[in-house]
Amino acid sequence: MKDFPFFTTENGVASLTLKEIPYTRTAYIKIQDTTQPGKLLEECVGFCKMAGAERIYGSNHSFLEQYPFHTQILRMSKLREELADTDAALIPVMEDTIDRWRKIYNDRMSGVANFSYMSASDGKELLRQGNGYFVHRGETLLGIGIASGEKIDAVIAVLPGAGEDVVLALNHALSGEQAALEVASTNEKAIRLYRKMGFLKTGEISRWYRLL
Repeated sequence: MKDFPFFTTENGVASLTLKEIPYTRTAYIKIQDTTQPGKLLEECVGFCKMAGAERIYGSNHSFLEQYPFHTQILRMSKLREELADTDAALIPVMEDTIDRWRKIYNDRMSGVANFSYMSASDGKELLRQGNGYFVHRGETLLGIGIASGEKIDAVIAVLPGAGEDVVLALNHALSGEQAALEVASTNEKAIRLYRKMGFLKTGEISRWYRLL
């Protein structure tokens, strides 16, 4: 399913994320520019429904505040040098392990707000970028994650209580002074962990509302 970075009508411009529809029947609408938000939104929702969406979320305009709140995407950060070390090891995802990695990712993330299903083509892109990892302690798998630059894009523990070690291991894949991550405000368990580790909220990336 093709996304529309610029879905243009006479009532304005929006970005439509439709790639989740075949997997989760979910679409996302981000309003870019409009003087008629109600009419633009009606057109965008109608298009998403025709594409097969059963759940639709919108962001980036005050007009959306009349709809039920869904979640905020928060940015949290901490200086890398202030994070503790861990004996957990990073093992890069390879061609013969990407299917296992994707299965863990999709199974564990399916209940998280604004979850993005990782398709086979997404897996190929992860391999190309080289930023996907398994986190092990000896022969024991603790979790998986995505990390590069100054950002940890995914933290997934597969053992209870292993989240902190997964974060600390992924920190070794970063460069620069800061370790930053994004988390849904409704993911209270993850937020408690990050706060315990000393991460502070440094911004709001987006705020989403339930349209359908």
